[in-house]
Amino acid sequence: MTNQPEFKAEEFVEKQIHEIQEILGKERALIAVSGGVDSSTCAVLVHKAIGENLLCVMLDDAFMREGEPQRVAQLLSQLPLSLPIKILNVQERFLTEMKELRDAEEKRKVFRENFYRVLSETAQRERCSFLVQGTILADIVETAGGVKTQHNVLSQIGINPKRKFGLNIVEPLKTLFKEQVRQVARFLGIPEELAERQPFPGPGLSVRVVGEIKRDKLSALKKATAIAEERLAKHKPDQYFAVIMDNKAVKAHPRLEAIQATTAATLKVSENKVEVNVFEDKATGTIKGERHYGEVAVIKAQKGRNVHQVSIPDLIALQNIIIKENPSFTRIFYLIKEAAGAEKKPYAVAVRAIQTQDFLTAKVAEVPWKTLNEIAEKTLSACPDVSCVSYDVTPKPPATIEME
Repeated sequence: MTNQPEFKAEEFVEKQIHEIQEILGKERALIAVSGGVDSSTCAVLVHKAIGENLLCVMLDDAFMREGEPQRVAQLLSQLPLSLPIKILNVQERFLTEMKELRDAEEKRKVFRENFYRVLSETAQRERCSFLVQGTILADIVETAGGVKTQHNVLSQIGINPKRKFGLNIVEPLKTLFKEQVRQVARFLGIPEELAERQPFPGPGLSVRVVGEIKRDKLSALKKATAIAEERLAKHKPDQYFAVIMDNKAVKAHPRLEAIQATTAATLKVSENKVEVNVFEDKATGTIKGERHYGEVAVIKAQKGRNVHQVSIPDLIALQNIIIKENPSFTRIFYLIKEAAGAEKKPYAVAVRAIQTQDFLTAKVAEVPWKTLNEIAEKTLSACPDVSCVSYDVTPKPPATIEME
């Protein structure tokens, strides 16, 4: 972005309003909003261009945070935005369609198929000729590059939305990076709660439930998400959230001893104070711009009887060494706290917090141990099925920002 001309939000808005009016004319259009800055900004921009001919819908697909559909609908429909919005309850449809799926890409594709089927049915019912999307440049780059399938990218990867779903797509923000979208949001007078809201993936919490989506697993994640977001907000990472995995480790993994030795040497503790587990489920990563579906290790190091609270930069350096020596891994977690009887509990939670300029690369946020301990204690108390809470100390690359 350093070689790009200075971005001017006012000029962008004026140009896009004219182009939107040229394309849509007097036709009705539909947009799915999530409350994220991309879809919210896109909705406000198009509403300025075509007024009441725009209908905003929020898909309550079971993968939003607790109470989120109602909160977001209220924010978007009240002054100063006054957007026309409807909530569509499609929870059972999505949960049924995604039942028993484990593979990350398969889940994203099934989500995308159902997402567009719902919107196609809604557009037909509401007599809308166009679907407006808040697709941004990072979505297109990652999908076209094979890193991961963004649910809102179609024509760029050879899917004809008109032929497949009966929808004409308009994407006013597709040339912008995230920070440019925020500049447009501020110019349009979008409230800070939406303009500065941290990104939330289109498939919602479904990509933060690693492996199979189960109702109790999803419920635990929603509780962990609320705790992580509330405690991390004051540190102002660019994105921060919780993820959940099945607490199932690979038995007799061939690299356990080597990773244990590397950890002990790097952290300067004895090997008998280090424990390494590798989850059966894998996570999405990126190597040289291409998707790499790799292994996830959780490292536990002790100092005396307590977890060794190593500085975050040292943990990032450790992860770098481990992944260089073991390229089959895309994530390294470091244990914050585990529950009594952890081995009998079905799920494990990890916390992720990153800093980024463009969301194409990201650094691990240096969250204080005090905050990490608070998150872990509250999560283990609120979620009796959770065995442990860890911190994801993997930058992008080699990890992606989201787990799937």
